[in-house]
Amino acid sequence: MGRIHDKILHAVNQQSYQPMKARILARRLGLAGGAYGEFRTALNDLVQQGRIEINNSQAIRKSGAKPSLKGTYRTMSSGGGFVKPSPVDGVASPEIRIFPENSNNAANGDLVAIQILRRGNADRPPTGQIISVMERKSHQFVGTYWEKAGEGFVKVDGAVFSQSIVIGDPTTKNVKPGDKVVFDMIRFPSPEERGEGVITELLGPQGDPGVETLAIIRSYNLPDVFPPDVLDEAHHVAENFSEQDFDGRVDYTKHTVVTVDPIDAKDFDDAVQVELDPASGHWTLWVHIADVAHFVKQGGALDREARSRATSIYLPGKVIPMFPETISNHLASLQQDKVRYVQTVIIDFDPKGRKTTVSFERGVIKVKKRFHYEQLMAFLDKTPEAPEVPADIGAMLERMKALAIILRGRRFHRGSLELDMPEAKLEFDKDGRVSGAHNSVNDLSHQIIEEFMLAANEAVAEQLHNLGVKFLRRIHPDPEPSKQKAFAAFVRTLGYQIDNPEDRFTLQRILSESARKPEKHAVHYAMLRSLKQAIYSEKEEGHYALASTYYCHFTSPIRRYPDLTIHRQLTRWKRTGKASYDETELMFLGEHCSGMERRAALAERDLIKVKLLEFMSKQLGEHKMAIITGVAEYGFFAQIVDLPVEGMVHITTLNDDNYMFDAESHSLTGLKFKRRYRLGDKVEVEIAKVDMAKKQMDLRPVISMEEQKKKPTRK
Repeated sequence: MGRIHDKILHAVNQQSYQPMKARILARRLGLAGGAYGEFRTALNDLVQQGRIEINNSQAIRKSGAKPSLKGTYRTMSSGGGFVKPSPVDGVASPEIRIFPENSNNAANGDLVAIQILRRGNADRPPTGQIISVMERKSHQFVGTYWEKAGEGFVKVDGAVFSQSIVIGDPTTKNVKPGDKVVFDMIRFPSPEERGEGVITELLGPQGDPGVETLAIIRSYNLPDVFPPDVLDEAHHVAENFSEQDFDGRVDYTKHTVVTVDPIDAKDFDDAVQVELDPASGHWTLWVHIADVAHFVKQGGALDREARSRATSIYLPGKVIPMFPETISNHLASLQQDKVRYVQTVIIDFDPKGRKTTVSFERGVIKVKKRFHYEQLMAFLDKTPEAPEVPADIGAMLERMKALAIILRGRRFHRGSLELDMPEAKLEFDKDGRVSGAHNSVNDLSHQIIEEFMLAANEAVAEQLHNLGVKFLRRIHPDPEPSKQKAFAAFVRTLGYQIDNPEDRFTLQRILSESARKPEKHAVHYAMLRSLKQAIYSEKEEGHYALASTYYCHFTSPIRRYPDLTIHRQLTRWKRTGKASYDETELMFLGEHCSGMERRAALAERDLIKVKLLEFMSKQLGEHKMAIITGVAEYGFFAQIVDLPVEGMVHITTLNDDNYMFDAESHSLTGLKFKRRYRLGDKVEVEIAKVDMAKKQMDLRPVISMEEQKKKPTRK
């Protein structure tokens, strides 16, 4: 330990020492001025070691708390966030809630040292404070430029930094107030000093639809441009492809093969065919998946870039593909009437939907008809909007429906769980601005394709497992019993009977019973929070939610890198009888692909929120019906009924009474007039404020005249 470390420890351990801020202590120790940098470094070392601590007033004091934990900070758009501590001696700790005032200017993804402030229980997670930032995830941030008294500042997007960052020389990029910019943080803000940055890129005026999308791309460091060598390799592959060359593959071009995808899809990974033997009642399902591995050679430029990206990213109005469009929208895409290479899984089922045989082939197909989900649903429902289709295709669509219903029934019979967490789908005007939004649907047309893809993924995973080889599985570990008990306690407060929360059929019943009730979103979201996250891993684990022993991702190699690794193993096995993969490489790939998947999901969710908040900012003062989705001491969150957007009703706006929070019933109740706001309740709210910088919407409750009359008169 160095001399400065010793001086700090000697000072704070004196009986006469009173907690003071870093600048003051540095002056008293003669370490101000040029020595202050070394002083701060030593101070951070001691904090991380747990030998001193910094309180909420940013004063330095002798450590009286337990040694610090380390972990990665994950921010929330509403402010604050969570830290998942790294295991200590192999023992994992629960997530720690960090409120904004205890975040110590940490940003999303930073490695931080934390100390526990309050232990958790069944109703709430433990809370803590970040005592130091050990390693910054990024120095690049996005925000809105503004000026005051001739000085330039950037208000950083989100709720991470409460103070604006000083900009040294904004004139170099011709930046104007109100512009969105990218900047590098050259000094992070601290209690003693303002943050300072330098602008590296001008994005354009705040509020412009394209600019907001670009801001999210830069915020999450998404790769939106392909390197020249990647594009060159893609063009070379395209020039050498011929639809007349079947490459020794099984010819399925005369088969009745169809695709079913979203109406705006451009990359078609999968195509299907179903046949029924009327004599035996046995079914045969062909799942044809784009043979991306044929065009993307392992170790080449295309492979290197796809491995780095790990996934395509579907932002509202913009796709950032894993492969250049030459591959993703052309060569590998299973377009109607085009000869395309596929890897095919052929599964035979008995009349009850039990697998009897599975085989794999390298094939060639020519899709007979492309459907989007709405067309397939219209055909199955026999509505006036139903498309006209040839008799052979129509008959096959009916077979697809019948087989999918059988497979779906078997899946739920074994205990599969299905949470209804619809995605927000945005509608745009001609200028690219949001004109409306709706929740995605999960009707029979979607379920048919889902069942076939699940069946193919399971069949491939079981085959690779039986071969005794290591492969990249899609695992979903069993939930922690404590989380399940907390979920049970929560739903009991809503009136649901639940005796054994570890029984998956009990969980199925709760999901089903809540499906048509106002608290549906709260129940399904609470169950989601009780479950672990599905990840890619080389470990021999199953998929809890699917009740599947063997599972992997095989059906989307155009947009997911893990699927491409599975294709390569299948191809290698078909050719050589071997399908080995380096276990260390699989472990790295699993961690990398899981991380990139989370990044993509966060970016998509963030941009949807930005777009919806901009839409809501045009509706200030309007009244909307909403469902309460979360309750806390400081207020409640509510989601607008006809729009997938959430806002907060702060407790200070509940000015008709003094409200008390009850964690057990997830409610706020007025002490005098007994009005109650409970999770799942439907309430009328007013759009009060939209803060685009913080990405937050404030709501106010609307109390009708009838409710006002119900108040007891004061005496």
